[in-house]
Order: sequence, then structure tokens, then C-alpha cells
Amino acid sequence: MKRALPVLVLTVAGLIPVWRYAPSETTTTTEATQPASTPSSSGTSTSRVVAGPTVNTEKGPVQVEVTFEGGEITAVRMLQQPDHPQTTAAVPTLIEETLQAQSADVDSVSGATITSEGYKESLQAAIDARGA
Repeated sequence: MKRALPVLVLTVAGLIPVWRYAPSETTTTTEATQPASTPSSSGTSTSRVVAGPTVNTEKGPVQVEVTFEGGEITAVRMLQQPDHPQTTAAVPTLIEETLQAQSADVDSVSGATITSEGYKESLQAAIDARGA
């Protein structure tokens, strides 16, 4: 019984930061390196930029912008992303995989699963909007 009171007090003290935790509401923007656009034979560029919808996740809003050259994805840029270290580290991987896969069928990044899912949802909507 002598140990029960300190254990209870320390347990409550340890849980207070968990109860007070609130995710960050700020967002940052990350831009992928975009290759120079190449004009077609008629001298006009066939590039098209489409922004996906903002997807609200537990960590914060996620929105992507996709650049298409003809039917190919040539660049992806994050318009909105959660201000979180794991998200910041995951974005280049997501963009690289998107450029390789040429679709929204990319793997989620470990440690940034929520952001990855929001990214894929916004990306797929942008790809679908390109065809509309």
C-alpha cells in the first residue's frame, strides 16, 4: 500500500502531457525540382498544372499540385503539408515514387502514414481532374 500512492501520482503526472497534446496547425510548403519544360514542335508547351483538393488529416491539411507534360507526370509540388519532421522527411520520397510510378499507386512512408494517405488522395484527385 505504501507504493500505491507514488505509483498513482507518477502515472497521472506522466499522462498529463498526453492529455495536453495538440497537433500542429501550421503548414509548410515543399517544392520538388521541376525540369525545364520542352516546347513541342509547334513551339507551344503541352504542360498542364492541376492542383488536387485539400485533404484534412489528423496531422494537418495536405494538398498537391501536379504538372503534366502530355500524358506524363513531370513534377509534383506540395501546396500544403503538416509542419512535422516526419512529414518533411517523407515528402521527397513520395514525390520520387510518384514520378517513377506515374500514378498515385505509391507506398506509404513509414512514420508518415497519415500524411502519405492524404498525399495519395489529393494526388489521385489531381490525376482524375486532368482527364476531365
